[in-house]
Amino acid sequence: MVDPKRIHVARARLLLLVCMLAASGCQRQTRVVSRKPPVPRDAIVKPLPDNAPPQLKQLLDGAISQAGVTISYDPSYVQLDYPDGDVPEKTGVCSDVVVRAFRKAGIDLQKEIHEDMTAARYDYPTKWGAIGPDSNIDHRRVLNLMAYFRRHGKSLSLSYSASDYRPGDIVAWDLTSGMDHIGIVTNMVSDSEDRYLIVHNIGAGTRVEDVLFEWTIKGHYRFF
Repeated sequence: MVDPKRIHVARARLLLLVCMLAASGCQRQTRVVSRKPPVPRDAIVKPLPDNAPPQLKQLLDGAISQAGVTISYDPSYVQLDYPDGDVPEKTGVCSDVVVRAFRKAGIDLQKEIHEDMTAARYDYPTKWGAIGPDSNIDHRRVLNLMAYFRRHGKSLSLSYSASDYRPGDIVAWDLTSGMDHIGIVTNMVSDSEDRYLIVHNIGAGTRVEDVLFEWTIKGHYRFF
């Protein structure tokens, strides 16, 4: 006979897990462990064009510098300062990689998205059932980042040609599990030199990896 108490405990744990995943920007159900170095030792750094805007270099430096510093993944809902609020640097989710990189380039996506959502709430997803904008979590959700970039004319066509992706581009994916993920194209190339590497956090902390075409691409944006 099944113990009703055990069923109740199991349901409570499942509800807690669902709530944690719903709060995060990019969600993973299981912990991902990688024993590879956070930045590939054989990665080749390609120089940016001479006419590249300074903010592009700042964005890339801000993104890549997180590798090996952010060493874990935690999708928990956290009360943040506003503006410039952040979770501890050693942790975060995929969207935090993007937010932190943009701050190095002088753009606070927490503030920008909060103000944009306040002005145009229904141009943003309502799947989480929030009544109004929440500066603690909105900028940490992949779909909100996508909506912000789209609203500001930063969208590019989806492509599976590596040459269409440039350093500093933001890429969003639909994972095989149906969850959302986001990362930034770096100016580092794989040893085959046919595509740029991605800086992202999918569960093992922020890392630079050859994953551009690992999942289904659902968004492509160029801000600088």
